[in-house]
Amino acid sequence: MHSVLTKPTRTAAAALTAALLSATTLTVAPTSALAVPAGGYADLVEEVSPAVVFIEVTGKASPASDHVPQNIPPQLRRFFDDQGRSAPAQGLGSGFIISEDGKIVTNHHVVDGAEKVSVKLADGRRFDAEVVGSDPMTDIAVLKVTADVDLPTVSFGPSTDLRVGDEVVAVGNPFGLGGTVTSGIVSALSRDIRSGPFDDFIQTDAAINRGNSGGPLFDNAGNVIGVNTAIISPGGGSVGIGFAVPSDLVQMIVADLADDGQVARGWLGVNIRPMTEEVANVLGYDTPKGAVVEAVSPDSPAAKAGLRRGDIIVSFGDTDVVELRDLTRAVATTTPEASSKVTVLRRGAEVTLDVTVGTLKPNDA
Repeated sequence: MHSVLTKPTRTAAAALTAALLSATTLTVAPTSALAVPAGGYADLVEEVSPAVVFIEVTGKASPASDHVPQNIPPQLRRFFDDQGRSAPAQGLGSGFIISEDGKIVTNHHVVDGAEKVSVKLADGRRFDAEVVGSDPMTDIAVLKVTADVDLPTVSFGPSTDLRVGDEVVAVGNPFGLGGTVTSGIVSALSRDIRSGPFDDFIQTDAAINRGNSGGPLFDNAGNVIGVNTAIISPGGGSVGIGFAVPSDLVQMIVADLADDGQVARGWLGVNIRPMTEEVANVLGYDTPKGAVVEAVSPDSPAAKAGLRRGDIIVSFGDTDVVELRDLTRAVATTTPEASSKVTVLRRGAEVTLDVTVGTLKPNDA
């Protein structure tokens, strides 16, 4: 598998300064090209705002340069403290409550390395939060607070129903201001910003700023259809390009994390690269597709299944492999120890192999 970018620790300064800024805004996005509600979004905002929370994180101070990922494009880098000074130990972010007993969804990078997490509700109540689990590959984390009463909640909606041009609204805590509402549209779907193997972001032009990380993106029915995670921002503010993790993926990760605090992922054990134009022409393809196997790890599921260097993987299970991320996602979302069929092109002929997927370990990633 190709390498995975691990999201940086979210300290106070890191949370508030980013070129690929963490987004903690609440966005309301209408699905299926629904129109803006008559009279605007006031009723919707009034309904969902109580479940949107402001997150404050205390962690160990460390040199800001330690948190800068080296293999992310410069225009997509989060902002960090200048000259490698020690970053402040306070961080800010957003989240939203998904269960009356206090489960909260936010970003991994908001709580990564946190020693203490505090959650503040819109009504002013404040709770200490426990990090139930956190997944750097999708940048999703689950927190838990304990209250003596049921808490306000919001619900997930399907992100697969979204279309480019659908309207959205965001409610969150940009710059720590809290309770801020912005609106826009879905600008694009399935965006790959090269932050990891699960890049499949919703792009929106709703204003999302520093401190919005972990906040929900809503449709105009009040359903969470994404978790705001990043923005492109050369100058530090919103330029109308924000990204949210789709709710369909978020729900899978949240269910896994809420169960035991970890995400179990499948592992194949290959290094892959894209097909070249030259190879595509020889094979008669209009455009390159598939994943070319560069190396097979010894004793890996791929090796045991008979995959070889030079094989071109064109499908895995029910997934056609057009881009590399099609394969990485298909393998990772396969239950470990489950069997799948892999179809490869080998010297121009199709070969189908049976593979029993292994369990991804940190070193394998």
